Amino acid sequence: MEGYCVKCKAKREMSDAKEVSMKGKGGVARRAMTGKCPKCSTKMFRIMGKA
Repeated sequence: MEGYCVKCKAKREMSDAKEVSMKGKGGVARRAMTGKCPKCSTKMFRIMGKA
C-alpha cells in the first residue's frame, strides 16, 4: 500500500502495513491503513473510505 510520508515529503510503499478503523463524522467508522516509512521509519497513514 502506498502512502505519503510527511517527513520525506514523498509517496512511498508502507512497510508493516495494517488496516485499522478510525472514528469519522457522525460516528461512522472509516477504514485506514497505517504503516512505517521504509526510509525514515516515520508512522504513515492512508485514509481509504467508509467501512
